[in-house]
Amino acid sequence: MEEKLRKAHRDLKEKRGPGAEYTGWLSLPGRIDKAEYLRVKAAASRIRRQSKALVVIGIGGSYLGARAAIEFLFTGAYNERSLDAPRVYFAGNGLSGKQVQTVLELLGDADFSVLVVSKSGSTLEPALAFELFLERLERKYGKQGAADRVYVTTDAKKGALKARAVREGFETFTVPDDIGGRYSVLSSVGLLPMAAMGADTDGILLGAYQAMRALCEENVQNPAWRYAAARNRMYEQGKKLELLSIFEPDFRSLGEWWKQLFGESEGKEHKGLFPVCAELTADLHSLGQYIQEGERHLFETMLDVGEDRAPTRVVPGEDWAYLDGRSFYEINRQARLAAALAHADGGVPNLTVTLERADARGLGWLFYFFELSCALSGYVLGVNPFDQPGVEEYKKNMFALLGKTGGQDRQRLLSRIAERESQ
Repeated sequence: MEEKLRKAHRDLKEKRGPGAEYTGWLSLPGRIDKAEYLRVKAAASRIRRQSKALVVIGIGGSYLGARAAIEFLFTGAYNERSLDAPRVYFAGNGLSGKQVQTVLELLGDADFSVLVVSKSGSTLEPALAFELFLERLERKYGKQGAADRVYVTTDAKKGALKARAVREGFETFTVPDDIGGRYSVLSSVGLLPMAAMGADTDGILLGAYQAMRALCEENVQNPAWRYAAARNRMYEQGKKLELLSIFEPDFRSLGEWWKQLFGESEGKEHKGLFPVCAELTADLHSLGQYIQEGERHLFETMLDVGEDRAPTRVVPGEDWAYLDGRSFYEINRQARLAAALAHADGGVPNLTVTLERADARGLGWLFYFFELSCALSGYVLGVNPFDQPGVEEYKKNMFALLGKTGGQDRQRLLSRIAERESQ
């Protein structure tokens, strides 16, 4: 794979590959807009002062990275913390009326702010949610008071949301023109909600910068090269799925971010590995049987952490005296090694990505590592890892069925649906 990776890396750095206009993330950690970053920090402080809750509205790359970071750093129970930070709720990432109603109920009478993240402002899911929460803000604080509690991350110059933000006086932050949504976590898209929750965004950016410097080397010892090579080699050998196995529940949303990054980047032209995520050891008691003895069309990437995040030790018991004095971390790590051996013996090749420390700097490193690996892997696969043409197909059908694009299109789709149902 060496020559393919060398070409992929040079095409990426020299902006010669497909989608080169969306590779701004590659150098982003070294060229952060300092003025905007200071505004991000100021807005985060204001949110923390004025609100007991923050509603983050966005879909796909507009929210997955921020949610992954918050859970990674503060655990999945982030809203139960007794720290000086607002509760955070995510909305606009689907069309479930129950979901938005639940968030409205959880807000109750608490003071809250809204952060909406959308490049264009025309994506249906966040647009509908934004109207709902803006109405609640305006009823509670009046139009001007509501405007002081709305924060918008969108295109720098154009789009429906940008125009509305200017018209109504919402504070705005920028989705960079040269960075697509799934690569935007280290921009204001991810940094503002992280900062509002009290995350060490300086540490995250430092880790990403260190990764950028370390992973620029064009050689086979580069971890991003090794991961991209392994993925493509497995694909060439007939594997169809990549299973990301995590061993900490707090990494679930990181797995969701990873799934979008690789699935949307490589799944085109009838190519690409299907990315799935499992939480072990819990899923060893559900998916474990399939992983061990099901169809041999998958390989596994295990995410390991090289430090004990919470030194909880086993309470002595008669049936597990051999574990007396050991930490859960040590036992969990042995379980990972045992699963790696068992799965390899069962015909599931696996590799391990080891994160030295699960802190802000480590998270920044991991974000950048996966982004670079994904871009390299996509170029080796022979696709443009920065577009997503297939995402629009369901939207065309949905808008036609809802009557937006004319009765003729709607009638045609209704006929097709009736035909399918009759079969």
